[in-house]
Amino acid sequence: MKYVNKFVWLAVLFAGSSSAAELALNVEIPRLNVAEYHKPYVGIWIENSRRQATQVAVWYDVEMANQEGEEWLKDMRQWWRRGGRALELPVDGLSGATRGPGVHQLQTELTDAIKNLPEGEYTLRIEAAREVGGRELLSLTFSLPLETNEFPIQARGNSELGLATLNLSE
Repeated sequence: MKYVNKFVWLAVLFAGSSSAAELALNVEIPRLNVAEYHKPYVGIWIENSRRQATQVAVWYDVEMANQEGEEWLKDMRQWWRRGGRALELPVDGLSGATRGPGVHQLQTELTDAIKNLPEGEYTLRIEAAREVGGRELLSLTFSLPLETNEFPIQARGNSELGLATLNLSE
């Protein structure tokens, strides 16, 4: 399978020390050889052990007339249940347009999403859903404070998502 899209999320995190660490999330979206290709909707969030969510990103058709692109956000079932339905879209710094085939790089700060979270176990979730396609959810578990020996953390999708890698560097 050939992967052509790469979304990169970068943030500066403070892992309980005076030194800054950089957390990067790479998500590959595969090129699908299908007759009718639609760009996937993608939701990314961080969940604590009680399944409370901190939203990171949502990509959908933001340009449809009368916000009709929002109608299909519920197809990302887990994202929708973990806070998506409560959002008043579009959310500045969170909402963005879907991406088509090609290599894409997007940088954003996750600092606010991570730095106020208490110590504990967390799961970064990435969900993709595509019209006339499938739905897929990947999970990457990490701990706060961040420990360099637990990175990189990887998960590989089977259809709508490729390899997702969460990495930490000083």
